[in-house]
Amino acid sequence: MTEKQGDPRHLETLDRDLARFSNLESATSLVARPTVGLGISFIFVVLAGLAAMLLFDQSNNLLIVVVAACLGAYMALNIGANDVANNMGPAVGANALSMGGAIAIAVVFESAGALIAGGDVVSTIAKGIIAPESMGTASVFIWAMMAALLSAALWVNLATWLGAPVSTTHSVVGGVMGAGIAAAGFAAVNWPTMGTIAASWVISPMLGGAIAALFLALIKSRIIYREDKIAAARVWVPILVGIMAGAFASYLALKGLKKIIKIDLPTALLIGAVIGGLIWVAMIPVIRKQSEGLENRNKSLKTLFSIPLVVSAALLSFAHGANDVANAVGPLAAIVHASQSGDFLEAASIPIWVMVIGAFGISFGLFLFGPKLIRMVGGQITKLNPMRAYCVALSAAITVIVASWLGLPVSSTHIAVGAVFGVGFFREWDAERRIKKARLAMPERASYAPEERRRRKLVRRSHFMTIIAAWIITVPAAAILSGTIFFLINSTMG
Repeated sequence: MTEKQGDPRHLETLDRDLARFSNLESATSLVARPTVGLGISFIFVVLAGLAAMLLFDQSNNLLIVVVAACLGAYMALNIGANDVANNMGPAVGANALSMGGAIAIAVVFESAGALIAGGDVVSTIAKGIIAPESMGTASVFIWAMMAALLSAALWVNLATWLGAPVSTTHSVVGGVMGAGIAAAGFAAVNWPTMGTIAASWVISPMLGGAIAALFLALIKSRIIYREDKIAAARVWVPILVGIMAGAFASYLALKGLKKIIKIDLPTALLIGAVIGGLIWVAMIPVIRKQSEGLENRNKSLKTLFSIPLVVSAALLSFAHGANDVANAVGPLAAIVHASQSGDFLEAASIPIWVMVIGAFGISFGLFLFGPKLIRMVGGQITKLNPMRAYCVALSAAITVIVASWLGLPVSSTHIAVGAVFGVGFFREWDAERRIKKARLAMPERASYAPEERRRRKLVRRSHFMTIIAAWIITVPAAAILSGTIFFLINSTMG
């Protein structure tokens, strides 16, 4: 070894050079990931088109169905990237699940929900937004559905890129409405239905937030603020898990199993009450055993909520796959049905190959692009722990049941994100209340300066405003985009 090579300064230089190579490798890996994701997505879209080419049993309109299948696959990818974050975000944010574990559970349960219980029958015009007879001809209807599908997918894609969780249901509604107006004028739109949907924009997130805040208040008052937290937890955690089991049993009976069996609301509530009671009784010895040896502090309580939270995330994913897969493949199924029979006035059942495109597309979209929105919902709006995340998951199930009772078409995105905001704003209010109480007990304590009070806010206002703005403009943005696309398609094909 030469003197220069043995010089410590030379070794330091070598270490720096190796570190640079290591950083370069990391940077290259980071740059490559989006490219890989886009490449896999493109391959999936092409395979969806090939599947349509092989499985569509007519030569007439084959090209149209192939293009529609590609658009349906693109929409499913975007639903996976944006919508599934609402189910998995709280569990990941609370550290009850790793990102990899969340994605694995969501892929399995979203696909199972879509294939087992998803898409029994899809109306030719989504949710009665426009009058079918106003379309005039099957070809006009097909172009309208194509425009609705593409516009909804583009809007959800943009929202995901901006980091805003939006409603894919409302994106499809906006797309169908815009294409309907472009094809047949404003009179074609069912405005009372649109009014009900608009009301749900306000009601569902506020209801979700209120229910989540109420359960967090219950947990704080009955467990966290008690002298003996573990003893309180032994009483209340089985009750809370029983309530969650009952709510999810009713939710799945009502919304997730429509294809297998039709269940009305009273029957679903009865099923939920029975299952909730059984789970409550079964959890009493389980929680007693889990809580043995735990220290009397808040950190110990988190372990008691982790498993229920993981189960709730899986059940939410199953129900989401069963219901929201229709957003991706509903217009596609309508196009396939109209292309086969020329009939666009009757309801269209979804072929199994169309369901597979939807199920796999949602899974691929989540796996490739979902982590961004999962982190947003799980940790960037407000800090979540297992107890707060439990309140969010439970609120999502209960709000859907209440909305079904009221007859409101709600968005799972609005409910879940509204519940996260509800938890965060309740924590702010509760912290402020406790500070005021402490000041009354100790008047000599100085109050916080305005800057310090703003810094202590527990909900990030920038995310709040971005998400609310995205929610407000989703339907009009998708409608304008869809109307424009319809005019372009119609003028080109006409």
